[in-house]
Amino acid sequence: MDTRLLTYFVSIAEHKNMTHAARALHIAQPALSVAIKKLETQLELELFRRDERKMILTHEGEVLLTHAKQILQQLDDATLAMKELRGLEKGEVRLGVPSIMGTYYFPDVLMSFKSRYPKLKLTIVDAGAQSIQKMLLDGEIDLGITQIRNLPDELDSDHLLRSQMVAVVSNEHEFSDKKSLTFSEFFSQELVMFKQGYFHREKLDAICKQEGLNANFSFETNLLAVIMKIVKRDFAISALLELATENEPDIVSIPFSEPIYLDISIAWRKNGYLSRADRTFLEFVKQNH
Repeated sequence: MDTRLLTYFVSIAEHKNMTHAARALHIAQPALSVAIKKLETQLELELFRRDERKMILTHEGEVLLTHAKQILQQLDDATLAMKELRGLEKGEVRLGVPSIMGTYYFPDVLMSFKSRYPKLKLTIVDAGAQSIQKMLLDGEIDLGITQIRNLPDELDSDHLLRSQMVAVVSNEHEFSDKKSLTFSEFFSQELVMFKQGYFHREKLDAICKQEGLNANFSFETNLLAVIMKIVKRDFAISALLELATENEPDIVSIPFSEPIYLDISIAWRKNGYLSRADRTFLEFVKQNH
């Protein structure tokens, strides 16, 4: 099977539009249309349903898409491996990091790494745990910071740290003098939280369901600075990892009466190829966490 045709097929599947895919591939739309017809003829299967201007995958197309992405990713890995054998290092680490870790844990690590390896490029992507896992599987990033729990079988990981999740309130809030909070006390308040897809939110949603409580999410945002400002102004309370609250003024962190701990790991594709830059960064993080 011609891998060029697979590239065209994946692009159309992702854009759901022939014109947009042709533009992204820098080829003429008629040529792209002919190429996909050729692929469908070779396979003797219909891969797309044409719905007005949208290209919608058939069941057969969905199956092919999974395999096509894996094939193209393996080809990219092989190309990179061969370049490195010729001494042409990739020289870039693409790292997915949730905002709390990116703000409070990784800046010192990244600067120390850059000081030791000034020629290597670091590309940091801010995203939630679910998005990071998907980007790893799709080959969009090389390494990702995520929670160990429910890690897909296709990913491997090393444990980085364990941090306690604590309630966060302003120093003027009625809870500010409490030594601990029950879940019912916490969920009785107006809350500002990350959107779904971040492990903090996933953990709270699970607790809420388990305890039979109703959460009042007055604000939802993935912007950590906004969460902090809302809490400090006493508009709502939140729950964050303790490492994010240790040096923040005008807030009080309160542990839950039933402590919550999250295990954070650095993950990568189990069968993927890690470049020299990736392996160097991985070892550096493991030695310096």
